[in-house]
Amino acid sequence: MSNAVRIEPDLQFIKDLQEVGGESLKKCYQCATCSVACPLSPADAPYPRKEMIWAQWGLKDKLVNDIDIWLCHNCGTCSDLCPRGAKPGDLLSALRNMAYRNLVTPTVIGKWMSASKYLPILVAIPAVIWLFVWYLTTGLTIPDGDIVFGKIFPGDYTVDPIMSLTFFFMVATFGMGVSKMIKSFQSTGGTYYVGERKKPCLIDCIKDVLVNEVGQHTNFKDCEGETEDVQSEERFKGHLLLFYSFIALAIVTGLVAFGHWGGKVIEFISPMGHTPMHLLSPVKLLANAGAIAMVIGLTKLTRRRMNLEDSKTKSSFYDWYLLGIIWAVALTGIGSELLRLLGVAGLAYPMYYIHLVVVWMLFAYLPWSKLGHVIYRTVALVYARYIGRVPLG
Repeated sequence: MSNAVRIEPDLQFIKDLQEVGGESLKKCYQCATCSVACPLSPADAPYPRKEMIWAQWGLKDKLVNDIDIWLCHNCGTCSDLCPRGAKPGDLLSALRNMAYRNLVTPTVIGKWMSASKYLPILVAIPAVIWLFVWYLTTGLTIPDGDIVFGKIFPGDYTVDPIMSLTFFFMVATFGMGVSKMIKSFQSTGGTYYVGERKKPCLIDCIKDVLVNEVGQHTNFKDCEGETEDVQSEERFKGHLLLFYSFIALAIVTGLVAFGHWGGKVIEFISPMGHTPMHLLSPVKLLANAGAIAMVIGLTKLTRRRMNLEDSKTKSSFYDWYLLGIIWAVALTGIGSELLRLLGVAGLAYPMYYIHLVVVWMLFAYLPWSKLGHVIYRTVALVYARYIGRVPLG
């Protein structure tokens, strides 16, 4: 006869989970339809059935340390087929949202990102920083002559150091978050395979995830369970376009920074660092292509999110915050370029100011936002292969 196990539910955790998107979890009656229907769930200890019962019981420690919440791509198959409307996919998404917001300190930033009433605080921090820079350079006035954003925000003395410090802060914060997440996985034992197994090479696991899951979004292709095929296609293409638009813009940023700072030493590459660039410059063409891809991808994902609002999923402010901030980055970036080309200085400089504010928000708050899954989910997928939870290839 097996020993009894005492369960001590965390009632506050259940309430918190319901508030961030898991409000229907109590409808689950453990029929296992979700685990059977999921195209990604492993045969051994499948999800999300076990996560549903753990959530109902308030087993916070088991859920927050559960690697399986990172394997789900929330295609909606389980929510579509659930006979009780329990929406298991929404529960796992809510758990990830809680993880993003609480993996690193200060956790208050995650709290601020969870409700619209805190949005003024998130905006005010970078708004004050860049407004102070503007005050120091021109006294908050619009410069005369050609529109050159460096007149108000000099790269060498303001934009580069501020954004560099923000970048290193983001990297250090992600490092702490990843370390904490791996330790949480290890605390559960992390052994899912049966029988003898040769531990894979960590490099092979990283390659597999980066090439297949990240580079090609293979799980988005395999995870096609949404109500309409159009929504599956929008989701896949939207994510892929957005991902590669960020890659393109990161390359542009790197080339401009290298051209500018490297050009101080290596004279023949210095023209790359001079902005504004000619419209036919290869770097400028790549930047504009990335911006267009970002807008198309955002349009697809926003349309999908709005369609889901009318069907099976209720989006939270946390979900909309990420789309909103990326939209703001894209539109203010494009708007700054167009207003500069049109010579409307009175609008171009304020638009660029807003662009700096939202870009800072995107990167400084990244470890607490849903976009943090670029790092956290990637690490989880690598670790899942390493421990045998997910096979290579």
